[in-house]
Amino acid sequence: MAMAARGVLAMVVAVAVVWCNNVARAQTPVFACDASNATVSGYGFCDRTKSSAARAADLLGRLTLAEKVGFLVNKQAALPRLGIPAYEWWSEALHGVSYVGPGTRFSTLVPGATSFPQPILTAASFNASLFRAIGEVVSTEARAMHNVGLAGLTFWSPNINIFRDPRWGRGQETPGEDPLLASKYAVGYVTGLQDAGGGSDALKVAACCKHYTAYDVDNWKGVERYTFDAVVSQQDLDDTFQPPFKSCVIDGNVASVMCSYNKVNGKPTCADKDLLSGVIRGDWKLNGYIVSDCDSVDVLYNNQHYTKNPEDAAAITIKSGLDLNCGNFLAQHTVAAVQAGKLSESDVDRAITNNFIVLMRLGFFDGDPRKLPFGSLGPKDVCTSSNQELAREAARQGIVLLKNTGALPLSAKSIKSMAVIGPNANASFTMIGNYEGTPCKYTTPLQGLGANVATVYQPGCTNVGCSGNSLQLSAATQAAASADVTVLVVGADQSVERESLDRTSLLLPGQQPQLVSAVANASRGPVILVVMSGGPFDISFAKSSDKISAILWVGYPGEAGGAALADILFGYHNPGGRLPVTWYPASFADKVSMTDMRMRPDSSTGYPGRTYRFYTGDTVYAFGDGLSYTKFAHSLVSAPEQVAVQLAEGHACHTEHCFSVEAAGEHCGSLSFDVHLRVRNAGGMAGGHTVFLFSSPPSVHSAPAKHLLGFEKVSLEPGQAGVVAFKVDVCKDLSVVDELGNRKVALGSHTLHVGDLKHTLNLRV
Repeated sequence: MAMAARGVLAMVVAVAVVWCNNVARAQTPVFACDASNATVSGYGFCDRTKSSAARAADLLGRLTLAEKVGFLVNKQAALPRLGIPAYEWWSEALHGVSYVGPGTRFSTLVPGATSFPQPILTAASFNASLFRAIGEVVSTEARAMHNVGLAGLTFWSPNINIFRDPRWGRGQETPGEDPLLASKYAVGYVTGLQDAGGGSDALKVAACCKHYTAYDVDNWKGVERYTFDAVVSQQDLDDTFQPPFKSCVIDGNVASVMCSYNKVNGKPTCADKDLLSGVIRGDWKLNGYIVSDCDSVDVLYNNQHYTKNPEDAAAITIKSGLDLNCGNFLAQHTVAAVQAGKLSESDVDRAITNNFIVLMRLGFFDGDPRKLPFGSLGPKDVCTSSNQELAREAARQGIVLLKNTGALPLSAKSIKSMAVIGPNANASFTMIGNYEGTPCKYTTPLQGLGANVATVYQPGCTNVGCSGNSLQLSAATQAAASADVTVLVVGADQSVERESLDRTSLLLPGQQPQLVSAVANASRGPVILVVMSGGPFDISFAKSSDKISAILWVGYPGEAGGAALADILFGYHNPGGRLPVTWYPASFADKVSMTDMRMRPDSSTGYPGRTYRFYTGDTVYAFGDGLSYTKFAHSLVSAPEQVAVQLAEGHACHTEHCFSVEAAGEHCGSLSFDVHLRVRNAGGMAGGHTVFLFSSPPSVHSAPAKHLLGFEKVSLEPGQAGVVAFKVDVCKDLSVVDELGNRKVALGSHTLHVGDLKHTLNLRV
């Protein structure tokens, strides 16, 4: 007994020592060039007065080939002889600092971080300043965690793929279906993450725009991302899939781009020299590194059988422009590829130099980060009250009101009892979606509503799948029958849509429609339907039902989702979110193959096209839909009716009839005009409002039916008016992509749309 007790005591002491060691280790950040080590700090690569390129060249000159290949993979090996510790490149920050990826973890020191809404909901705010503000908070919390050894400095976020098909399981991670919105989101979020202030080349953290390119099939009816070949026309590639990446690199100055698993037109993206060296580094001038999606080099050899042997796979990816392999493939096979003459050592040098320069810009080679800019950040700067309030505000701004017959806003004073029903009614973990981190805390819908009125809760289904015996109708209908008002929270979670799982149906899962209808029929008071999901659903039955007074879409609203929902329902905040995707009827999923990458419709086969820019079929709700508790009126203040394109003397279009001219050259220099609009809050409640400027170009080059030129968020008190100005760059904003992938300015009649307003503009030579 005494022996056992002594053994337990020894175990407790051992655990305590391990715990203390872990905490101590967690409090020490990872860095090279320790100033307290005279030998190390004297190396040229540690000299902060030199340029990043010069320092990288010094480091490169000290390495053997065997050492060099250790810098080609995410688990960067330590190099003790040069005082360089091991570094993990893989961290994630999709909508907050995440524990997905081995570079970041939580501990007793920092138990959680602010969990913002999934990007699909943040995008619905159409508020570019919000995109940046969230990035700034996330990077501050990331730096704070880095300073105590809990996080890296390289974050593989954001996901800026186009949400092309409503069934895509990862659509929730993206800013939606529109290239301009995705571009603005990319630039805002990346700038918020990276900007170190002072206009220097330094990085606060390094962001990464992914997954390049035309990636939006994960696992649909057995078709997997690892072997899927996206057959994409040059027109669709340059018109739809590439613009967010181009903006991310050119306007956002992102430090990294990640190539995807899929093939594009037969070539794995990570082995496509035209896409990597040609476009990202050549045309767009990436200032940073290109990383593979995790194990995608292994995938192109083992799953796609693209090369005959692993050495060829190592050689083709590095020669194509890949700098870093998430995975271990290049560490295993690059030396053999060089020895076999398939790859030169200078190719390896080029790749790791790009990686070194990013680490230099991050301060990794500047010594202890606690003595550098951002060095004062620590656990006190994570989950601050202002950061948590921004998470709530982001959800408030994104939530979309889709139907309201007058039941909203609710009056808390006049409600004695509220039934809160549905499989997502008390959701916590579901609210933070995927690529999540431990949140500061949760406020579920039930908690948010219960803080305002007395509630009765019934899940209605034991889970969102809502199949078989999981439906619990009688308790749900009883609760609705005795309550003054019923809030139904339905939708999806990661069991329905996620990475590696696409949907096959656009209907609410399982027996959720039966639950909604039964509760609506039994309810004594108004019924408010709340859909929590990443992707859209066909809820036509609820849209047309007299028994359902209001419908809202709340995305995956983050840690404060329940509080934000209550803020909207009780009228403390006026809803202003707009849908960032088209909501298609269920028949779309029956008729259209997810693997058909064509954006444009084909009337000869009945193919309806995709996204609001090209889709010709019926919708349940359209891109940009969203109601308010007030009314906004638009009027045109000024816009030109004619714009002349000044072409050079001798240009063929002076003598021939041209449908379009090149969207590049001297005639584009100062070719722009302003559109001024007056927006008035004509209702009785203050609110935020998104002003969309769309254009319908002449029907040349299979141009979009309409496309978004710009959006601005305004906030107006009742009766207040404001002027919104859009500067339209003709060659950038009014151009379309022709069949060969070249940008052209369509000549003729362009129709500008703002709400119900239409203005015709004639573009001529």
